[in-house]
Amino acid sequence: MREEVAAFVQKHETAVRPLEKALNEAAWQLAVTGEDQWKEEVIRLAVARRSLSADPVGYRRLRDWSARIEGIADPLLARQVQRLFLEFRASQMDRETIEALERLEAEAEQRFDTFRSTLDGRPVTANTLEQILRASDDAPLRQRAWEASQQIGPEVAPLIREMVRLRNRVARGIGFADHYALALETQELEEARLFALLEELDRRTAGPFFAEKARLDAELCARFGITEGELRPWHYADPFFQRPPPRPDLNLDPLFTSADLPALMVASFDGLGLEVRDILARSDLFEKPGKSQHGFCTDINREGDIRILCNVVGSEHWMRTLLHEGGHAAYDKFLDRDLPYFLRVPAHTFITEAVAMLLERQVYQAPWLTRVAGVPAGEAAPLAAAAAAHHRFGLLLFARWGLVMVHFERALYRTPEADLDRLWWTFKARFQGLTPPAGRQTPDWAAKLHLALAPVYYHNYLLGEFLASQLHRTIQERVPGGRLALNSGAGAYLRERIFAPAGRWAWPRLVAEATGEALSAAAFAAEAGAE
Repeated sequence: MREEVAAFVQKHETAVRPLEKALNEAAWQLAVTGEDQWKEEVIRLAVARRSLSADPVGYRRLRDWSARIEGIADPLLARQVQRLFLEFRASQMDRETIEALERLEAEAEQRFDTFRSTLDGRPVTANTLEQILRASDDAPLRQRAWEASQQIGPEVAPLIREMVRLRNRVARGIGFADHYALALETQELEEARLFALLEELDRRTAGPFFAEKARLDAELCARFGITEGELRPWHYADPFFQRPPPRPDLNLDPLFTSADLPALMVASFDGLGLEVRDILARSDLFEKPGKSQHGFCTDINREGDIRILCNVVGSEHWMRTLLHEGGHAAYDKFLDRDLPYFLRVPAHTFITEAVAMLLERQVYQAPWLTRVAGVPAGEAAPLAAAAAAHHRFGLLLFARWGLVMVHFERALYRTPEADLDRLWWTFKARFQGLTPPAGRQTPDWAAKLHLALAPVYYHNYLLGEFLASQLHRTIQERVPGGRLALNSGAGAYLRERIFAPAGRWAWPRLVAEATGEALSAAAFAAEAGAE
């Protein structure tokens, strides 16, 4: 059996590797340029790649081997079988469906990459709109900016609905209620366990969040000269109310307005003993026409060609984003490259998110503020104290926003023909306490690119925050120096306990090996002040 399995895995790898490298390169070029030629190349290569895993004969063989996994004595080979079985399971569809899905996905990608909102008759970037929402006291301008930030929604909503229908048809064809259920299984997550964790998160965070929001709402009412009942989404600091506004006693943006953010990123990772200069040399970090306005990290070939895409301007948000994407990049760079190709990946998506979220938290720590951002030593401690309060509210705020996304997306796949525009604001009212604009009937939900480009993904951010707090607590308790920022011991801990194992184990074992306990919301709740 072992020889038969090994031969299958090797044959599949031989076919996959060149396709994945070419596909990742084409996707990178599409994100950087937005050009039609790269969209067509992405479609062609993605169809070819997914078709390899759609092979029904290979799927049946993997299903059989997976059912008899104890008969494969080599643990690395057994783990590859498990991962490949899940990959093939999610790809059981005919060629026509593959081509339709890949074309829809590439079209959505290109629309998000190249779309520029219009404000007062002029095209504007997402950075410009977010700056207005963070800083402007002009309420009518803020409203127009918020409405502009949602303009992409009607452009992509029909594409998203069609993708949902196709994905659901595939899932039902192999016995699942919908694509959401299939996607969770292939991510090695139990839906009941996941939503039990989310119910716990809702229960723990509701009180502290709404208390903090009441404080914020009072400040906003005084600032704009309105009553609480007149507050609307544009009075908050970003289009989706997922990040907290600057505090009166804390505005870190001036630290970064004229700073060389990539250099600060390098200094941050140097302090952890993690070299990232080679990654930045291959990356694309600043705004340009036609380029995706978001941020991501990609490993082109699982052999070291790792790149980051950002649209950096001098702000706290983009400093944190660089550290976040650098966390993904460091994971990809420092995992064990002697592992088999199919295990040369993070143990789970939420674990690489946890690393990224952990490393962006350095911005709020006194050693980082002093030695990297250049804050005078006498000012760093009070600034860090204010930053800690800001961070706590940020965790609460992101938790509530994440609950909106996860519950909405599950409903999207369960009932794609429902009144999704209304449902979106129902969840935003429930979890975030927001009031929709009067009479608005627009697919604002579709303006969040994850629903189109990263389906059934957002729960990984919430689980990532849980684990980031769990990792942070472990570093504080076990690593010499007890701190994260500029601590080579913390970098070594991440390299040895998180990065190096890569995909050799299923995620529950990795979490237990790295932190000494199962994943839970406890450390996150403590850090967010929601115990």
